[in-house]
Amino acid sequence: MQSSVSHRSLFEPKSLPDALKMLRHEGPLTPMAGCTDLYVALNFGTLKETRFLNLWRLTALRSIEVRRGALAIGALATFTDLRRSALVRKRLPMLVAAAREVGGVQIQNRGTLGGNVANASPAGDALPVLAAADALVLLQSSDGLRRVPFNAFYTGYRTTVRRPDELIVGFEVPPVRGRQWFRKVGTRAAQAISKVVMAGIVHRSGSRIALGSVAPTVVRAARTEAALAAGASIDAAQATLMDEIAPIDDLRSTEEYRRRVAANLLAQMLRQSR
Repeated sequence: MQSSVSHRSLFEPKSLPDALKMLRHEGPLTPMAGCTDLYVALNFGTLKETRFLNLWRLTALRSIEVRRGALAIGALATFTDLRRSALVRKRLPMLVAAAREVGGVQIQNRGTLGGNVANASPAGDALPVLAAADALVLLQSSDGLRRVPFNAFYTGYRTTVRRPDELIVGFEVPPVRGRQWFRKVGTRAAQAISKVVMAGIVHRSGSRIALGSVAPTVVRAARTEAALAAGASIDAAQATLMDEIAPIDDLRSTEEYRRRVAANLLAQMLRQSR
């Protein structure tokens, strides 16, 4: 059942400093932009929040550029922006691959990278990409900016280190060396929540592997990476990965299926990259 909007408040900042002041003095406020997840909760009557901060008009947060050698992506860059960006295609093609599979065209036009990360779903399609790429999350408050390693951003299921007075304003991705790889397994190629999603980088100096939908948060498979660096065979690396992840049974899939699919994706990535 659709929730009522009569008791909800919307704050409309004109700039980022204005938004940060509202967070500090009018909070707690729930940041919103594309609303592709928020409106689903509203429609199903499960939206608990009542006071919102609309960031959609803050165009300064849509930039995609190279800054101090890193790929800098604004939090409000949409998945369509990511698909179309020559910089992203050149430096982080696995993010382009992920962006193509986030819902349909309408969702890609509205959904933002910052929203995908802030939503904190372990099934978020872009999350394994940022985890494998060693991205930094840029958190801004009235007190200043802090950079948090992506792999330290989540503290549990749908929980993060972001403070109530902070906004995710962007991401920084250092140069990536090696062959990038992305694969999503779901009921359909797009417009479906992933059953397993994997991003990886294969390089002679070592592999990086990250997965979604196999634990309460996105998983960086550090033990599997270490096994491969030590010369483990593909079969041995698969066994390590299946032991390292912690999938569950739910409406979309089973624990056993997710473990097997994750292992198969790892083997596919390693064979294709070699």
